[in-house]
Amino acid sequence: MIAVLIRPSAAADLQDAFDWYERQQPGLGVGFREAVRERVRDIAANPMLFQVVHRDTRRALLRRFPYGLYYRVYPGMVIVVACMHGRRNPRGWKVRR
Repeated sequence: MIAVLIRPSAAADLQDAFDWYERQQPGLGVGFREAVRERVRDIAANPMLFQVVHRDTRRALLRRFPYGLYYRVYPGMVIVVACMHGRRNPRGWKVRR
């Protein structure tokens, strides 16, 4: 397993999505968080599993929710730079470090 670091901007994305789902239906945000945790475990176990979408950035789609985790693989760690809804502007995460 490799260490996975979630950048503050990605953590804010995750919190925004959690809050939105909780407003839609209490408990749905908890399901979203579990889907994120599951995907982070997958990334930690095999960071090269998911496809490259731009230069060195990969995207891992969540199950059950229309979001993707955008991350970069470095020696000894993975950094999640964004969590974006599938219908949002895909260029938004590209400026993040």
